Amino acid sequence: MDSTPVRPWAVAVMEACAARDPEMAEVLPQHKFDCRSLEDYLSQHLPGFVAEPETTLSVTQYRLGQSNPTFYLQKGIQAYVLRKKPPGSLLPKAHKVSTWTKQYQATAHQDIPAISHLSDWLMKNLPDNDNEQCLLHGDFKLDNIVFHPKESRIIAVLDWELSTIGHPLSDLAYLCVFYFWPRTVPMINHCSYFQENIGIPSVEELISIYCRHRGINSVLPNWNFFLALSYFKMAGIAQGVYSRYLLGNNSSENSFLFANLVKPLAETGLQLSKRTFNTALPQTDTAGHLFVQTRTGREVLTRVKDFMKQHILPAEKEVIAFYVQNGNSVDKWRKPLVIDKLKEMAKAEGLWNLFLPAVSGLSQVDYAFIAEETGKCFFAPDIFNCQAPDTGNMEVLHLYGSEEQKKQWLEPLLQGSITSCFCMTEPGVASSDATNIECSIQRDGNSYVINGKKWWSSGVGSPTCKIAIVMGRTENSSESRHKQHSMILVPINTPGVEVIRPLSVFGYMDNFHGGHFEVHFNQVRVPVTNLILGEGRGFEIAQGRLGPGRIHHCMRTVGLAERVLQIMCERATQRVTFKKKLSAHEVVAHWIAKSRIAIDQIRLLTLKAANSIDTVGSARAMKEIAMIKVAVPRVVCKIIDRAIQVCGGAGVSQDYPLANMYALTRSLRLADGPDEVHLSAVAGMELHDQAKALTAKL
Repeated sequence: MDSTPVRPWAVAVMEACAARDPEMAEVLPQHKFDCRSLEDYLSQHLPGFVAEPETTLSVTQYRLGQSNPTFYLQKGIQAYVLRKKPPGSLLPKAHKVSTWTKQYQATAHQDIPAISHLSDWLMKNLPDNDNEQCLLHGDFKLDNIVFHPKESRIIAVLDWELSTIGHPLSDLAYLCVFYFWPRTVPMINHCSYFQENIGIPSVEELISIYCRHRGINSVLPNWNFFLALSYFKMAGIAQGVYSRYLLGNNSSENSFLFANLVKPLAETGLQLSKRTFNTALPQTDTAGHLFVQTRTGREVLTRVKDFMKQHILPAEKEVIAFYVQNGNSVDKWRKPLVIDKLKEMAKAEGLWNLFLPAVSGLSQVDYAFIAEETGKCFFAPDIFNCQAPDTGNMEVLHLYGSEEQKKQWLEPLLQGSITSCFCMTEPGVASSDATNIECSIQRDGNSYVINGKKWWSSGVGSPTCKIAIVMGRTENSSESRHKQHSMILVPINTPGVEVIRPLSVFGYMDNFHGGHFEVHFNQVRVPVTNLILGEGRGFEIAQGRLGPGRIHHCMRTVGLAERVLQIMCERATQRVTFKKKLSAHEVVAHWIAKSRIAIDQIRLLTLKAANSIDTVGSARAMKEIAMIKVAVPRVVCKIIDRAIQVCGGAGVSQDYPLANMYALTRSLRLADGPDEVHLSAVAGMELHDQAKALTAKL
């Protein structure tokens, strides 16, 4: 047992904490000790302790902290902190992989494959130049640092029980683990996730500062190893904490929660081991940008661009060849093996589920730029698990799903192990007015029974499609027409779900995305727990689903337009007619110029809508969202038409992607609701805004 006197600058801190800290309470039974013996010992060895001999020593225990029991001592006006070793065996003092592996195995309560895989990877990938050694703290994090109350400097580093000799980057990596903490896992000690714009440096900035003070290069070639090692240690520590909880030796009452941390921490470490890092401080220039990305958004965009260039675009020919070869076989709805390989690579790089702010930490403006980049290749969104209709369905479940629904369907969708479809449009009614939808969802005891016909249900053909979100009528005569419909989860293999036929788009089956199908629901029975949010909430859910989703569609289409313009320019500079290149013909040159102008216009309009969602929310950005639904596909269809003219007969053949691009872009003018509906909506909102302004002026 040892005690540490709290210096004058820290006494005030500790006394203030004691006054307001609800985590301080009576000493736990398993941690009680002889206070009289402690007082005698401190009187002999601690200067100033006997300044007030008539006062009594009081002892309380901090409930926070998972390792060493920590106590608050007060004798008169003097305050101290005392820490002691916990009962039972301690964690290892070495940072060696084998030592931490043995520590985990000694305390493991379940078999976690990720731990074994991570341990094996670390043993096989020890840095070649791991000769640099220094004193390591072993648990270096903000929790263990004491800052000066007025000056920008550190005055103490606590908790040295894991200190050892090893590579200095181990401490740096351990400090940085919270930058990569999985957002689906609660933070330890009630900490919050790192947020930008609150003065916390980015991980690259932190590395830059560290390397500058050490006088070393900020490019760290084995950074993934040290991060993976840190998560391996964290998983081992979490397992040790839970083990001590089972033995009754822990200070904190919430130590049992650490059992749920071990697996995701190990899995995160395994993912980080596969990532490639550029630790150098990125050079960014935001001058002249109307809609500036966050620091994280810029960093992720750079990595997406690199991934597209290095891995996705080179695989285009292989993917296209697969569907040419299997167009008439049973494999036409499957994906080539290279897609799964690319997905695993993207997931390992942390480029996964970028569309969902709660998971990625990106704003809508951030993701808009990323969506534009992925729009340049037809299968790129799938590689990052950012493909429609799954993105919209995941947003629905994230925002409105019950905990049971999230666990059963959202989690596997986020993992990419299954896909989904959205069943709304019907062949029997004009679905542009969604109140016409006739598919019925009727309550029958503990079930709902669904009957109706749907079509243009995208993704049904994919072998991985396991769940449908179905919109139907749960009629209630006492409610308004916009509260007559609901959304419900229907597993595709439920009896009564009949996949009728695939529908072509200008002759294209869109095999890669699972096609677009007609699906009938005949006496389909599902549990009442499958209903999303509640009866009559369908339109409410639809509005929440369609806002961000349309940003994604439009920015991907902007990216597609950039690819089209590239094709147009390449063709125009290569082909010769009437003794001069096509680009020298004024009409073609004007097409190129008009296309450049138009692309920049629709990009800015879409970014404005994204910024509105970020700042005022989807509901108050409805006019901007409706505007881009009209403007973007119209403009891009025109640009594709120009490119086809420049390419001539090749432009409408399978040798160029333009015909397929036109078909899919033209369909967006229907898929997101017909232009005419959006134009009417924009006009109505504009008239309302003008009338409101006029009234205010009068």
